[in-house]
Amino acid sequence: MIITEKKAFAEVIDSLKDVSKVFLVGCGECATICKTGGEAEITEMKKSLEDSAKVVTGFIMPQAPCIASQIKIELAKNMKALRDSDAILVLACGLGVQSVKANDRLALAVFPACDTQFLGVVDAKGNLYEKCSACGECILGVTAGICPVTLCAKGLLNGPCGGMDKGKCEVDKEKDCAWVLIYDELQKRKLHKQLKEIRPPRDFNKARRPQKKILVNP
Repeated sequence: MIITEKKAFAEVIDSLKDVSKVFLVGCGECATICKTGGEAEITEMKKSLEDSAKVVTGFIMPQAPCIASQIKIELAKNMKALRDSDAILVLACGLGVQSVKANDRLALAVFPACDTQFLGVVDAKGNLYEKCSACGECILGVTAGICPVTLCAKGLLNGPCGGMDKGKCEVDKEKDCAWVLIYDELQKRKLHKQLKEIRPPRDFNKARRPQKKILVNP
């Protein structure tokens, strides 16, 4: 999932300084889990904007605003409110913001209410952890499901650096060395000998930006 954090309200209201009427867009998936763009946050933002003399013309809560078909349908259902709006404030990740912009037929100004931080997982307690860098060349199959590109501070592909000390990372002594974790996990499976195989440098062309993937229907 995509992890987001609320922008300070002062930053949000400053971005809307030339706007009187605002339409809100939330997110029923990632931002809801992060508590940055769910129904509770939409309600809170609506009150804060109205307390700041803004008019909130309406709001929608698509399950995933980054999916064009979903945001198009929700925007179409609220065309009257949108026509009465000066701008759209999106409580979602940067993908959601850009998806709203791309699918808004009225070409309204679109502003973010959140900062996009990283790709992460949610543990049983609701904590969020960065686990993937979307590098385009996944090696989890040979590193016991532990990503060194993300979890190693240096993104090393062939074992720990010389600064590793007692299983801890030299960059952050509170963090376990990713390669020690990988070794321990592979040793449990009696697969640690495969670490002797040298991996070639990453092909950074696979992570170049921006990317696209055309899905062709059969």
